[in-house]
Amino acid sequence: FTCDGEDIGPELQIERVPDGAESLALIVDDPDAPGGDWVHWLVWNINPQTKIIKNSQVPAGATQGLNDFGRQDYGGPCPPSGTHHYYFRFYALDKHLNLAENSKKIDLESAIHRHILDSTRLIGLYKRQ
Repeated sequence: FTCDGEDIGPELQIERVPDGAESLALIVDDPDAPGGDWVHWLVWNINPQTKIIKNSQVPAGATQGLNDFGRQDYGGPCPPSGTHHYYFRFYALDKHLNLAENSKKIDLESAIHRHILDSTRLIGLYKRQ
């Protein structure tokens, strides 16, 4: 799941989405990056009926934003030193988002503000050998 491996995302299982959710959004980032928060993956307008996201495959109808690698896909952990925390944050939203594909984390966070029904996070740790 890292730059030292296949650089594909882990399988993510989704459950207990609240009633009334119109879409889901996912932000994957590393707050321990030397220059501050580093965005690894942005996905929104995920169908709330989605149960599994397999190896960074974008669910049908969902949109990917621009990560800090300058790409619209998953970019795996590749810390320059030390152990870093990787946050996988899911948001259940009361609407579909109208964001351009090249949108960044700040755009996504602004769009979901006041539309979050519920959220959860998974934290992974990684240190290069």
